[in-house]
Amino acid sequence: MKSVGSIGAAAVLSSWVALAFVPLSARASVPADPPSFTNPLAITNLYQPFEPGGFKRYVGTTEGRRLDVTEVYLSETRTFRWNGGDVPTRILMEISVEAGHLSEITRDFFAQAVDGTVYNFGEIVDAYEDDVIVGHEGSWLVGGVTLPSDPPGTAAASNPTVFMPANPELGDEFKQEDLYPDVDETDTVRAVRRTIVVPAGSFEDVLGLVETSRLESGRQTVALAPGVGVVLTVKGEDRLALVSSTLRARERRR
Repeated sequence: MKSVGSIGAAAVLSSWVALAFVPLSARASVPADPPSFTNPLAITNLYQPFEPGGFKRYVGTTEGRRLDVTEVYLSETRTFRWNGGDVPTRILMEISVEAGHLSEITRDFFAQAVDGTVYNFGEIVDAYEDDVIVGHEGSWLVGGVTLPSDPPGTAAASNPTVFMPANPELGDEFKQEDLYPDVDETDTVRAVRRTIVVPAGSFEDVLGLVETSRLESGRQTVALAPGVGVVLTVKGEDRLALVSSTLRARERRR
């Protein structure tokens, strides 16, 4: 199995970074109406799958330091009260280690709507220094703090956000985080049906997103493979590549 280095990492990454400068307009595949949830725990979205008990591991750099990230697809769930009903969500835990030291643990809450769109109901952020929690900047939840374990000061959102459309198309634009000035992120689909090679293997039908935020400068380019999700992120000199995963690539339906 080839690694990024064996085919020329610079060429691969440069081609994805270039996506940030392709002018596009939004398309209609991003839902505009409020979502309906009947079986929200069955997350089958091609580019944002969820397999309880699964994990993914990434390795890269941030500000010149080694970065190791592990994503754990938890079996436990959390229910949110929204739009007059209860919506259970899946929990994705992400553990970040910088230069050998724990730096952050986050928990994101996802649910899939009837149309196949995955929605984000919030994120709890625990920032660490010397193995001690020192802050929760970036934490937000639909409905705000509702559990004793929720960090004080967590921002309250009225509605969930579109995390991944059911059938993303070139030019689609959506906001995975939309609670300025607490959190803010705009995502634009800049490429479809690409092929990319990372240490975890070769992936086809890859989706390319460009992420921007009013809270920070620069753009991040993200590559997502069907059945796996994110396989590569690049922002300036910082990058993170998938090295192992229990989630397996799937063929996109034509």
